[in-house]
Amino acid sequence: MSAPLTIGILGTADIAKAVVRAMGASGECVWGAVASRDEARARAFIEECVAEGAATFDGANRPTTFGSYDALIDSGAVDAVYIPLPNSLHAEWTKRALAAGLHVLCEKPLAVDAHEARSIAKAATQAGRVCVEGYMYRFHPQWARVRELIDQGAIGRVATLQSRFTWQNYDPAANATSAELAGGALMDVGGYCVHFSRLIAGCEPTHAAATAVMGAGVDQTLVGILQFPDRLFAHFECSIDCHELHGATITGAEGSILLDKPWIPGDEPAPIVVRREGEEAVTQHVGPADSYRLMLDDFVARCRGEIDAPDPLADAVANMTAMDALKLSAAEERLVRVDEVR
Repeated sequence: MSAPLTIGILGTADIAKAVVRAMGASGECVWGAVASRDEARARAFIEECVAEGAATFDGANRPTTFGSYDALIDSGAVDAVYIPLPNSLHAEWTKRALAAGLHVLCEKPLAVDAHEARSIAKAATQAGRVCVEGYMYRFHPQWARVRELIDQGAIGRVATLQSRFTWQNYDPAANATSAELAGGALMDVGGYCVHFSRLIAGCEPTHAAATAVMGAGVDQTLVGILQFPDRLFAHFECSIDCHELHGATITGAEGSILLDKPWIPGDEPAPIVVRREGEEAVTQHVGPADSYRLMLDDFVARCRGEIDAPDPLADAVANMTAMDALKLSAAEERLVRVDEVR
């Protein structure tokens, strides 16, 4: 039996608490360290995780704290790092960690654009280390069930994809509102919709169109369309400036599949509703399952060389490429060929 992978965390963002909780449940990895630019903040983060029930420790397994990201990376105390820093810092610290011989799980989006994502892929290859973009939603078993339904012909040929991920940000200082930190609706939550569209299409889009409501230098709300081969279209909405709403619909020639909890199913079973013409809707429930734990287990298996699968960074580069095309379309108010930004 392989020893658990020791993971350090660069930064103390709230999203990291979900990963801390998942590490405690995994059994395949342990939380070995946390770094902040202020070591007191790193110590406080550990206490917050304990107080909120995300982590428990005895004296021997408490994570080591560091007062800089470099100090953790160079410490030799961990096998890998999880990076939940602001979007604009992902590429810099991912490449630094890879160069130091560490595997990296980087919070989504991997980079600010496809060019940066490709530079990370090159760095991972040169270092001979694993790097994965943290779209945890895809590991929930509801997606395997959705694929089974599609492959079984439950809704016929897939024709359109619809998705939405919106929420209301009340904090003007939040990372999501900062152009300098590469925030905005598309970068914050719209990437889920883009990834879902590509996941179900099983190929890359050829064209992109988008329009956005701007504010403080970032897109507050963005509506996008992606055109795929074989007459498949995806359209989505994302926002950091309206009522929180999650959902995805896959429409085929003979029916549709509706998912109310596509991104964060939580601790409850995820409902999948199948509707066919002239028939009563059928609801299936999948789970519950911890998407973060499943993502971590997959990451550890990749680090151990136990998964022979396509390079996960190729997927990350492709997702950023589609997002770049959408950003260009919104900025120039025109239809964009995706190969323009490759």
